[in-house]
Amino acid sequence: MAAKLILTWDIKPNSEQEYFEFVVREFLPEVQKFGFNLSDAWVTVYGEQPQILVGATLATIDDIKKIIHSRAWDLLIERLLQYVTDYNEKIVVANGNFQF
Repeated sequence: MAAKLILTWDIKPNSEQEYFEFVVREFLPEVQKFGFNLSDAWVTVYGEQPQILVGATLATIDDIKKIIHSRAWDLLIERLLQYVTDYNEKIVVANGNFQF
């Protein structure tokens, strides 16, 4: 059964330009190199939800767990954390719809 990794965060104030350059040039390509298929990318413009939500799918929950518990994943997230706060990961069974 397909699984989805849902990532959420807020962009640190005054780092928007550097953040977007990092995400587009490095973060998202690296996520894809892990084998994820990017399924969602959302920006919250109003309300009390995380500013950014990214969804990525893999074949199984175990496949996702292996990746997010790896040193390579940790290093990628450490780089992301230079630009964001309130980072969160959530693994769910993919249902083909928007999931939060």
